Amino acid sequence: MAGYKILIVEDDGAIARAQKEHLEQWGFTVRCVKDFRKVLSDVAEFCPDLILLDIKLPFYNGFYWCAEIRKFSKTPIVFVSSADEEMNIVTAMDMGGDDFIAKPFAFSVLTAKINAVLRRTYSFSGMGSLLEHKGLRLNLSDATAEFDGAGVSLTRNEFKILQLLMERAGNMVTRDAIMMQLWESESFIDDNTLTVNVARIRKKLKEIGVEDYIVTKKGIGYLV
Repeated sequence: MAGYKILIVEDDGAIARAQKEHLEQWGFTVRCVKDFRKVLSDVAEFCPDLILLDIKLPFYNGFYWCAEIRKFSKTPIVFVSSADEEMNIVTAMDMGGDDFIAKPFAFSVLTAKINAVLRRTYSFSGMGSLLEHKGLRLNLSDATAEFDGAGVSLTRNEFKILQLLMERAGNMVTRDAIMMQLWESESFIDDNTLTVNVARIRKKLKEIGVEDYIVTKKGIGYLV
């Protein structure tokens, strides 16, 4: 699930740094909140894909911030707290939390929980709003691709082709399968048009810093 952005809201500096270092080793992009009066500013500026939120915080507790975040964002929130009494867990879920991890915890548990929430939220079945592979993110709601903060818009055919390849990441997709998929979506393309569209996708990805993303298997198809 590498490539996703995680915001850590944890006032214990040592714990926050340990979480950040661990998650960065797994390929996540991580930011830690520094000013606990301005948590919403970090959420709005960083646009995280997931938030790790402690309950006991300076100024306002995690329940307050969860409620405030839910006023403008559906970003999944995982509470991480030593305050693991049943009432706190129930309250966390009622306030809009997506999961709860009790301190102390093993980093393997933290990673597993985060990956599970990300899978549920950003489904590769097409039901979610985002596909991610090798750091490239494809937004299904507006047909844009993003890498390392840079974005590019795709045409309908370019989007459909890249979506199919990313949904089957790691597997060869034949040219016939791609053309059949586009025909079923009423995008009538032939073999030459497919070649042109793949070339255009590669050019656009190169513009945002992604090279050699789509691999050609001559006479067979494509692979990401």
